[in-house]
Amino acid sequence: MLDFIYYPVSAILWFWHKAFSLISGAPDNGVVWALSVVFLVFTLRAVLFKPFVKQVRTQLVMQKLQPQIKALQKKHAGDNQKLAAEMAKLQKEHNYSPLLGCLPMLIQAPVFIGLYHVLRSFNRTGAATHVPFLSPTEPMSIADNANTANYFFSASDVQSFLDAKLFGAPLSAMISSPAAQLEAFGDVTRLSIVLVAVPLMIFAAVATHFTSRASIARQVDTGTVNPQTAIMNKLALWVFPVGVIAFGAFAPIAILIYFVSNNCWTFTQQHFVYGRIAAEQREGDALSTPGSAPTAPVPGAKPIRAKRKRGTSESALPTDG
Repeated sequence: MLDFIYYPVSAILWFWHKAFSLISGAPDNGVVWALSVVFLVFTLRAVLFKPFVKQVRTQLVMQKLQPQIKALQKKHAGDNQKLAAEMAKLQKEHNYSPLLGCLPMLIQAPVFIGLYHVLRSFNRTGAATHVPFLSPTEPMSIADNANTANYFFSASDVQSFLDAKLFGAPLSAMISSPAAQLEAFGDVTRLSIVLVAVPLMIFAAVATHFTSRASIARQVDTGTVNPQTAIMNKLALWVFPVGVIAFGAFAPIAILIYFVSNNCWTFTQQHFVYGRIAAEQREGDALSTPGSAPTAPVPGAKPIRAKRKRGTSESALPTDG
């Protein structure tokens, strides 16, 4: 039903796997497959960079409109229809679109679902899974699974993925994987999965916490935190990281790699984008403030010297004191 998501996601993953296989010469290597997942994330986030910048600018516009919004709420208290009309008018005047604030998240959600499904479909020896255009009700045998394509991946790619291990743990294995599924990976123990999954779960949770903390710090700086936002901030700071750890037991190793790389990208991107916007605002404030021209030359710029009139010697110029 969601093949229109599964095939593009698997195609990007396939591309990066082929690229890193060509570079390393080891297509079955777990690091190669892990890098393929990481660069799948980077590809998606690079595509979403401009929407993210628009999202940030939209949020900043909303923050600046908070005093006017509160005034409208006070003025039209009890008249929701009039309030909604005035809010829509205010948003239109400032080119504010609520959809832009949600666009990156809305796009990432189906990609995450697609990646989760594609990774799970490398090993179809457990519960009922999905084969392109078919939905078998019975688990596959180990031999059938290894000889069945997985969306953009051929049967040989499937076998390569099953053979790939990151520090001894298969990338599509979970801490909670049934014993029957673990048999498809060969000589793999649950302990080897735990030793890789748990550090990734902790790292992903910590990354989620600090990414949220960086975002919340900017809200506090602007003084626009309302009660609803404060509740969401607490959830983002503490509940979501705990949720990552709880969910991690049921997530493949590759999904945990997705979480880690996605949060690392988000953290870096936030600092870059907010820093650039802050620099733009400082530059705009400097240009709009009368008499705010810098008294010293910009580092690296040629100093501007006063022009002398013809016939005036250098010694005739006024000196300090």
